[in-house]
Amino acid sequence: MTEFQAGILLAQMTRLEEQMKTREQNANYLRTLLKEIPGIAPARMYEGCTRNAYHLFMYRYQKEHFAGLSRKRFLEALKAEGVDCNAGYGRLNKEAFIKRSLASRSWQRLFPAETLAQWEARTECLANDKLSEEAAWFTQTTLLGPRSDMDQIAEAIRKIQKQAGELAKA
Repeated sequence: MTEFQAGILLAQMTRLEEQMKTREQNANYLRTLLKEIPGIAPARMYEGCTRNAYHLFMYRYQKEHFAGLSRKRFLEALKAEGVDCNAGYGRLNKEAFIKRSLASRSWQRLFPAETLAQWEARTECLANDKLSEEAAWFTQTTLLGPRSDMDQIAEAIRKIQKQAGELAKA
């Protein structure tokens, strides 16, 4: 790290505590709003966890409560309502780069052929696959807005839910 980068970081660190407090308050408020919407299941904090940085606010989108509207179309509709939201991670164990790595000479030298052949079966995780299809999240900057932004997010999701049948056909 250069001295210039360190200077910028030190200046930014003065805002950290205040921003974490804002994100935490907004996340708690948003969670309360979203829990009231069928088909939106916010991630929970586990017992014993005393603090969350909320670099992401994650939730599950369950399309069966939205007339079968795909997650992709749901996210597009949110964006059209002025709410930026992302689809989350995909199935990382099934990504093409992993398959290319497993087929590479270097990996074939490191691991026995039997181990490489069993990779897909050994990394199968149906619960993660389902999560990868349902997950969505807001980034930390979303949670730095005023409380009215959290109301806007919930209202946009309610609106989409009401129009989901029409959106699914389009």
